[in-house]
Amino acid sequence: MDKCYTYGGVKLAYSIEGEGDALLLLHGWGCDRGIWKNTLEYLSRYYMVVAVDFAGFGKSEEPREVWGVEEYTRSIEALVKELGVVRPIVVGHSFGGRVSILYASRNEVAKVILTDAAGVKPHRTWSYYRKVYTFKLMKHLLPWLIGQKKAQMLIEQRRKASASSDYNQATPMMRAILSKCVNEDLCDHMPHIKAPVLLFWGDKDSATPISDAHKMERLIPDAGLVVAQGAGHFAMLESPELWRASLKSFLKIE
Repeated sequence: MDKCYTYGGVKLAYSIEGEGDALLLLHGWGCDRGIWKNTLEYLSRYYMVVAVDFAGFGKSEEPREVWGVEEYTRSIEALVKELGVVRPIVVGHSFGGRVSILYASRNEVAKVILTDAAGVKPHRTWSYYRKVYTFKLMKHLLPWLIGQKKAQMLIEQRRKASASSDYNQATPMMRAILSKCVNEDLCDHMPHIKAPVLLFWGDKDSATPISDAHKMERLIPDAGLVVAQGAGHFAMLESPELWRASLKSFLKIE
């Protein structure tokens, strides 16, 4: 059953399934808690599973202002406090991994599972910065050269051609939030995670490459990596048997 919690005037949708110790499921960008359907069905046999729609996704409202990872993490911290949850297990995919990392670095948690998680700032090439600054220059100069209407049309065409699908499909507010969050590097927070951490990764992941997983494994004191061969950014969906076996082993499910 859908439930609702209001944080800072923003309504967040979530659900609770099962009984026992608490386990949080935090989805990635462009998704909602529905992506955890099979995982939830499995884990709710053993835990009280709280699955959340982040602000701006699923049935949750968009933030009123530009949030970063900090604000998203605070919203989860507030929900956990409201539910009276103590030492949850935290499971995060992609963007949910960002929130999981920050949450676990400053709150007591039982265990953490990061699957194809974001949190390592991407290495930017000169080509990337050239595109960024060329686009910014276009936005400033074109209206003066060809008029506001034509300039806006050309700028929008350039943006659609060069931006990611996540960015293009987002509302203006969520685009601003994505731009802020994607550039946040959480590596400094990783050494502060004291709980055991399972890293579950697709070796063909191009969004958060396997090199990110290796870096997290080095930085997090008690972390172990499971690699799903041939899987991409949604390794838990692409390699469901390995995913379930890894959950069973890491969580010591009988």
